[in-house]
Amino acid sequence: MDQKLELQLKVLKKAGCQKIFREKVSGFNRQRPEFQRLLDQIRPGDVIVVWKLDRLAAPRDLLNTMETINEVGGKFQSISEPWANTTTQAGKMIMTVFAGIAEFERDLIRERTGAGRVAAKQRAPALVAQGNLVPIRQRLPRNYSRKARPYEISQGRLKYIMRRFIAWLLLRDF
Repeated sequence: MDQKLELQLKVLKKAGCQKIFREKVSGFNRQRPEFQRLLDQIRPGDVIVVWKLDRLAAPRDLLNTMETINEVGGKFQSISEPWANTTTQAGKMIMTVFAGIAEFERDLIRERTGAGRVAAKQRAPALVAQGNLVPIRQRLPRNYSRKARPYEISQGRLKYIMRRFIAWLLLRDF
C-alpha cells in the first residue's frame, strides 16, 4: 500500500467512515468498478466522504455524481474542501450554485455549437451533407493506429487532430 493511500485511509477512518471503497484508478478514468459499486450501494441518509474532490470524480463528471448521490437521498462531504459538504445548509447552497453555473455553461456550449454548425454549413455546403461530413469521412483512414505509428502519437490523438483539421477547414473563409 503506498503512502498516499495510507494517509487517505487514516484520515477517512478518523472522520468516522465505516465502509471504505478503495480504487487504484484515477477519478478521471470512467471505468471505475469500485466507484460504480459505491453508487449502487448508496441508501437514503448515507454520507459519502472523500479525502479530496478529485478522488470522487473528474470535474466534468462531478456535478452529475453529486446529483446521483442526492437523488437517492445521500449526502456528500469532502474532508479537504469543507465548502463541498451537502450535510450543511451552506454546503448545499454552494453546490446548488455550482450546479446552476454548470448548467448555464452547458447551455452556452450547446448554443455556440449550434451556431458553429450553422456557420460551417453556410461556408462550406459542398462538404456537409445532412449534418454529416460524408465526403471527408470517406477519405479518412480506417485504421488510425497504422497511420499514427510513424508520428509516434496515439490513435486517439490522431483522431483528435483530424477532427480539429476538418473543423478548421469548415470554418475557413474560402
